[in-house]
Amino acid sequence: MAAMLRYRFDEFILSPRRRMLLRNGREQPLIPRYFDLLVFLVERRSEAVHRRDIFDRVWSDVVVSDSALSQAIRTIRRVLGDDSRAPRFVRTVSRHGYRFVFEDVGEEVDDGEWQVAADAVPLRAAPPPGAATDSFESLLQRVTDVATNPAEEEEQREAAELLHGLGTSDALKRLGTRPRHAFARALLRDSRWDVAEAGPVPIFGQPSLIAVAYELVSLRLRRAAAVASTRWAGAAIGGGLAGAFAGAAGALILMATPASAASFALVPVLAGVGGCCGAAGGAGVGAGLSAAESIARSFRAIALIGGGAFGGGLVGTAAQWFGRWTLAALVGIHLNTGGGVEGLVIGGAAGLGYSLATSRADGLAAPRGRRRLGVAGATAAACGLAALGLTLAGWPLVGGTIHAIAQASAGSQAALTPLARLVGEPDFGPLTAALIGTGEGALFGFGLTLGLTRRP
Repeated sequence: MAAMLRYRFDEFILSPRRRMLLRNGREQPLIPRYFDLLVFLVERRSEAVHRRDIFDRVWSDVVVSDSALSQAIRTIRRVLGDDSRAPRFVRTVSRHGYRFVFEDVGEEVDDGEWQVAADAVPLRAAPPPGAATDSFESLLQRVTDVATNPAEEEEQREAAELLHGLGTSDALKRLGTRPRHAFARALLRDSRWDVAEAGPVPIFGQPSLIAVAYELVSLRLRRAAAVASTRWAGAAIGGGLAGAFAGAAGALILMATPASAASFALVPVLAGVGGCCGAAGGAGVGAGLSAAESIARSFRAIALIGGGAFGGGLVGTAAQWFGRWTLAALVGIHLNTGGGVEGLVIGGAAGLGYSLATSRADGLAAPRGRRRLGVAGATAAACGLAALGLTLAGWPLVGGTIHAIAQASAGSQAALTPLARLVGEPDFGPLTAALIGTGEGALFGFGLTLGLTRRP
């Protein structure tokens, strides 16, 4: 096994083995992903590293925007005392990525003892050049200003990070309730996840709770909007494909069942119905999960369950009433079709399974390979169990609803009675409903998750 190396450059020691960055014997805190990025750049210092390679290496299990990488580089530069205008360590390579440019980097085997300074404490971030004697005040002024363009928004975020470096609790005390304090508190709350030495930024029990929560949600949604919308679309496609597969498979099995009057025409019909229902459900649940994952850094599981339940319930209720009105208006059939409760329960179950399977993610989870299949399987199991509970409680899913419509329509080929006889029931009963419903729920959860976690 190859020995691990540590790197010496200027007044720094970088130890991947101990996951420490020291400056003159004093540890410089970095959050884990930023530390990994610095190591990656130092390891590949002979070349300019493309953004895509950085995302694949450092953010391999989550999806982030380019702004997250820019923020990471900004933080690394601040810790190293670097300047983007005249870089000594990290240079931006236009339209490509970044390169570690400090030439005198020493490598040594990291298997011996080396000491951290006895009085080692993290060095506080230096105030920006030209700052007033009261460093807090100039930074607080910046975070309470109104940003008019993306560059100013990034400057505000940098100011928030510097305030954390100076002292989070002191910054909050000085912020008080001055104009736009709610936005500034939300920005400090959001940026604390990217500054290793940041302290807590409480919301409950503090001034303007609702305003701060609104600003925080708005801030996170704006930063994640593009990525979240892509995931929402992927979830809708995944749910639609799963529904189409379930519908087509059900029709083919029904055709092959003795005493069934189903013809091949039923295959595209049920595939279309299943695809539309799955796509609508995937869009609702996927939107809820994407929004919750973008907003919540604390209480992630609760947010995902709530987001999935809300999105599923909303779409399910809309589909329920539209289906009832359509049947009554077009063919004169009056059925109490379901949708709202089913969407809420299965959406919440999807959020539960997904949150448990991605509990270590610190952003929009995007696992790969077997890990991705494992997350999809966990979500499928949760949705399948939820569907089983619904059918046992008398709440039919798509298959049960189709059977009810077929029973109320003369000459329909979609009645599922022949399938019931395959499992020993004389008619469509609890066992048949449970088997079909569980399969529907599991397929939906599987397709939804594969679509949701697809990397752009």
